Amino acid sequence: MLHTETPHANAPEIAIVNPDTLSCLGLQSLLEEIIPIATIRSFHSFAELVDDTPDMYAHYFISSQIYFEHTAFFLERKTKTIVLAGGETLPQLSGMSTLNIFQDEKNLIRNILQLHQHGHQHGHPHGHLSPSGHELSAREIEVLVLITKGLINKEIADKLSISLTTVISHRKNITEKLGIKSVSGLTIYAVMHGYVEADRI
Repeated sequence: MLHTETPHANAPEIAIVNPDTLSCLGLQSLLEEIIPIATIRSFHSFAELVDDTPDMYAHYFISSQIYFEHTAFFLERKTKTIVLAGGETLPQLSGMSTLNIFQDEKNLIRNILQLHQHGHQHGHPHGHLSPSGHELSAREIEVLVLITKGLINKEIADKLSISLTTVISHRKNITEKLGIKSVSGLTIYAVMHGYVEADRI
């Protein structure tokens, strides 16, 4: 499930602690798209996390149930902890970062990106999050931004006054350069690199 590429020099490690396997898998695949250089590990219980090396993680995404059972541990790691809430506002979580996992993919991505930007206001410790060193051309960036706005190839062609074939060719170059095929993945890349604002998606 995890990427088998050589680990990045300072690749952040992220722990997901949640007894719900489906939530774990879904969050893990989203985080792998958002932070391709990160190593993401899932634990189904607090005991599994403690059996590992709990202090090596850059972030903990934990179910509210596990948070309440082990508050002392996570309060000490408050800046790294994100509590997975089920949509209800939890008053006991004042000051903790929370993520509502019962929302559609687009909002979930937006919220994770906002948490990420909030957590790295003073510059990202890992530099660019692009898995490849290939730079996009100015035209490819224009196409990328329009893709993130939900435009289809024909609309992109009309907006940029280029042929449909050219748009398809640009899309192919973008996905090859970045190694990202899904629109949500491209949206994440665009936000991470400042091409679009997280709250505009």
